[in-house]
Amino acid sequence: MVGTDRSKTADQAVRWAAQFAERYGAELFVVQVIQPQHPATTEFGAAELTKVATAHDELTQFVRQIAGERGHSSAVMDGKPASAILRAAEREAVDILVVGNSGMAGRKQFLLGNVPNQISHNARCTVVIVNTQSVDGESGAEVMGASQSQVESHDAEPHLGSRAAHIATVMAKHGLKELLGRSGETDVSVRRQQAKRLRSAMEELGPTFSKLGQVLSTRPDLLPSEYIEELTLLQSHVPPMPESEVVRVAEQELGVPWEDVFESIDPKPLAAGTIAQVHRATLENGDRVVMKVQRPTARGDIEQDLALLEIFAQKVGTRPALNQVVNMEAVFKHLSTSLHRELDFRQEIENIDRMRTVLADYSHLAVPSVHHTLSTARFLVMEEIQGGSIARAPEGPARVEAARQLLESYYKQVMVDGFFHADPHPGNLMWWKDRIYILDFGMVGALDADVREHLLLLLMALWREDVDFLSDVTLMMTGSLDRSDLDVPRFKREIGEVMAKYRKAALADMQIGPLLQEMSAIGFRHGVPLPAALTLAAKALAQVQLATADLDPKVDPYEVAGKFLMRVTLKRMGASLDPKTLMYQSQKLKVRVERVIEAIEHLIGARPGQKLVVNFKANSLEDMIRLTGRRLALGLTAAASIIASGLTATSATASDWVSVSFGIVAGLLIVGLILDLMRGR
Repeated sequence: MVGTDRSKTADQAVRWAAQFAERYGAELFVVQVIQPQHPATTEFGAAELTKVATAHDELTQFVRQIAGERGHSSAVMDGKPASAILRAAEREAVDILVVGNSGMAGRKQFLLGNVPNQISHNARCTVVIVNTQSVDGESGAEVMGASQSQVESHDAEPHLGSRAAHIATVMAKHGLKELLGRSGETDVSVRRQQAKRLRSAMEELGPTFSKLGQVLSTRPDLLPSEYIEELTLLQSHVPPMPESEVVRVAEQELGVPWEDVFESIDPKPLAAGTIAQVHRATLENGDRVVMKVQRPTARGDIEQDLALLEIFAQKVGTRPALNQVVNMEAVFKHLSTSLHRELDFRQEIENIDRMRTVLADYSHLAVPSVHHTLSTARFLVMEEIQGGSIARAPEGPARVEAARQLLESYYKQVMVDGFFHADPHPGNLMWWKDRIYILDFGMVGALDADVREHLLLLLMALWREDVDFLSDVTLMMTGSLDRSDLDVPRFKREIGEVMAKYRKAALADMQIGPLLQEMSAIGFRHGVPLPAALTLAAKALAQVQLATADLDPKVDPYEVAGKFLMRVTLKRMGASLDPKTLMYQSQKLKVRVERVIEAIEHLIGARPGQKLVVNFKANSLEDMIRLTGRRLALGLTAAASIIASGLTATSATASDWVSVSFGIVAGLLIVGLILDLMRGR
């Protein structure tokens, strides 16, 4: 078989293959691949399909001329020519594939999209690469090389039954059966012992369960604090992949031999996790990078264990005793989503690119650059950050400013952008070139506008030390304001104790993250867990504030938060005063006012129907009362409008026009009050 795009050099390869087939009395298959330029569902895409039939007829005539009855031809449309030719070769069970060497002038000039290179590396038969660049007409071509790739055996499908039996054996060994059968056990020491057994069992059950424990350690809304503390100690005992597996996965994703892309790869892994392994490497151009390679069995192993966990959740998730300890349905849903996201490195690439935009205004913060053309769903190539731990950052203004920017950036991520790095432990923060580089974006969090609005109110209540308002906001966030079975006085008392605990601390020690974590634990105990995204944000804030304290122990988290929120508020108000924005918002306000007037007219009967008639009798006393009432109403309304303008300007959910409208109304009311006072003198 020989592939062609009907170019001059490709036809030379076809003629060489025809001579080769004639010499050995072999059949000749010629495949032409046409790459689509438009989606097949569009009008242009449908028109392109007609090219295939025309190309097939022309190719048939050409093949008959050079190979006679032994020639066979086929034209197909496919966006990946190499893959199309390889599939055709397997379908026809060909012995030899012939390709021209167009675009293969030298090793360093190999392209990832080079069809001959991809075919020679991935074919399951002998491949002959002929030199089509120096041939003269039909005089033949020089054989440059050949390769034979072996058919790799695939692992058999995993057996759920044997895996389930192994899981049951390990659980019984660690005494986890009583965890499912114990009723009403609330003793802390017992829960702590159960948590230790759970951690030991997860470590023994392997990568997926280790990952399950790591994921659950970030969710205090799903597990009691004793389990969270124990699972944070969980270690993944995963042996590193051998070099052959690392190379095999890399070459499968690249489509070419690794030497065509990398000058060298460090055989010693930088890190080995349950899903992937990381190695240092150097590109052909000399750039130092790290490559993240997914384990070949990762997806199959995880899918197998997730299937078993789903069955487990359905079987025992409704038991009251178990639900007192863990919400199995929520655990499985969160684990499945998290693991599937981590299995697709393209998600991590999107997270890195998005975070780069979020951090654009911070000169001392950065994320690694990604080599997009080399990266796939199972293979990720990034810039190597050649620095060290942030704890070893040199003393000086750069370190102090970086600490402030790191803390402020998390307030921005959580309260403004609603997108944050969810695992900022010291291992994921590195110091290089006077910057803090944030690494590993496999775990991120997202907060919707409502949660961010409530979080802002919550922080204000913490700042003002208002226990009642803080409790109300917490119940608002959980949708539990109308819960009749909730012991509200006790809930408020526990919230107050937490606030009193932090009130006694020095201002710099009043860390927002740990405080939110304690509030989350209180909510969990009372059956009103905070939103999952917020508990994850609280954990992230706690981690980043510890890192910030290591960089600069004098940093004041509330001062940083206050200054940041002030800048955000002023920025929003400034944007609202843009003339175009004011014109647009005024028109929106006009429409809304008209609707309000219509609603009032319907209410009082001014619209068709019974009318509401009100008669006023005036005298001097009434005039005085009316005058005083009018001025008082004007003053109070103006004050309320000013307050409303300020509050809506800081709101993440209210539109900008609302703040502007309140400001305009306040100004008009103040002018009216002044005129009324001057006229009454």
